[in-house]
Amino acid sequence: MSMLTPPGMGGKYRVTGAAYPRMSRKRSRRRIVFAVLGSVLALALLGYGALQLIDVFQGDSPKRNTAAGAKDCPTTAAKDGSKAGPEAATAASATAKPAVVLPKPGDITVNVYNATPRAGLAKAVGDELAKRGFAIGNVGNAPADFDKKVPGTAILLGSPATDKAAFSVLGTQLVGATQQTDARETADIDLILGDAFKELSTKEDADKALAVLANPAPAPTGKC
Repeated sequence: MSMLTPPGMGGKYRVTGAAYPRMSRKRSRRRIVFAVLGSVLALALLGYGALQLIDVFQGDSPKRNTAAGAKDCPTTAAKDGSKAGPEAATAASATAKPAVVLPKPGDITVNVYNATPRAGLAKAVGDELAKRGFAIGNVGNAPADFDKKVPGTAILLGSPATDKAAFSVLGTQLVGATQQTDARETADIDLILGDAFKELSTKEDADKALAVLANPAPAPTGKC
């Protein structure tokens, strides 16, 4: 045994040189991994907590804004109106357009002129308009300025001073007619039938168009 060998140690711990063997313990890798994971988890919790605090102090979370908007929006009333408050009723009445006062067909004098090669067209149209309550004036061929020169359905020709509603009421009786004015001073309206004219609208369709004209749809409400 060498003089450097401590008492009681032999075999593989036998010291044969001039230095003692290293007896230090190996570091545990598991402890290092656990320490790193713990640090990451702590940082994540701190970040989440900071975000929650910012949201609380600002007070503008999406849920809160949605709830506030629902309270302010007048369209949140019940669809059947059973639970609608006075404010909702006032808003609905304000957006609804009042009924339009239209002249009666009997108050509108119509001159029917035929600008097409079809014989008897003006009389047939005039007779049908008379059945629908219009006052019929002159009936015959179109003046030279329009005869065989109206490619469209028809022209409604009247004075600039004529009530526009009278043009609209007569316009419900056929589709595609255009409006023009001339220098006349009377309130009568010329219905000049063009090449594209086939027939008047059915009375049922004309009555529906008159109803829509007299009761326009309410204006759409704005979104909250």
